[in-house]
Amino acid sequence: MAGQEGDTVPDSELEAALLGAERRLQAAQRAGDVAALDELLSDQLVAVGPDGGRYGKQDDLVAYHSGTSVIDELVEEQVELLVEGTTGVTFFVGRVAGTFNGSAFAARLRYTRTWVYDADDGWRVLAALITPA
Repeated sequence: MAGQEGDTVPDSELEAALLGAERRLQAAQRAGDVAALDELLSDQLVAVGPDGGRYGKQDDLVAYHSGTSVIDELVEEQVELLVEGTTGVTFFVGRVAGTFNGSAFAARLRYTRTWVYDADDGWRVLAALITPA
């Protein structure tokens, strides 16, 4: 898999762009940047959170915009990726801390994200699964 720690040159331009999109998504989560999240998440997003709940793009955007979801810390420990054509998958493991619905949390989480590429929009997250790592 490309993007493992120690890798300095991704295998292709699409892989490099996917790794960049993953890192922009992490930065947008940390900053609560709703505009950047809107650009990086597909309108058809389906995400399953660590609570087992199913969430869409609008759920995520509203949670960040309203302050229901606040990420104070998001530290990447490892990220790996796969690309096949215009479909990519990122595997992120890291420490995440913040508040959700007014309750503080801190956890080591694994995000498995499926991305789709379009020449006009670049990489966008289509599906995500978030589990304890």
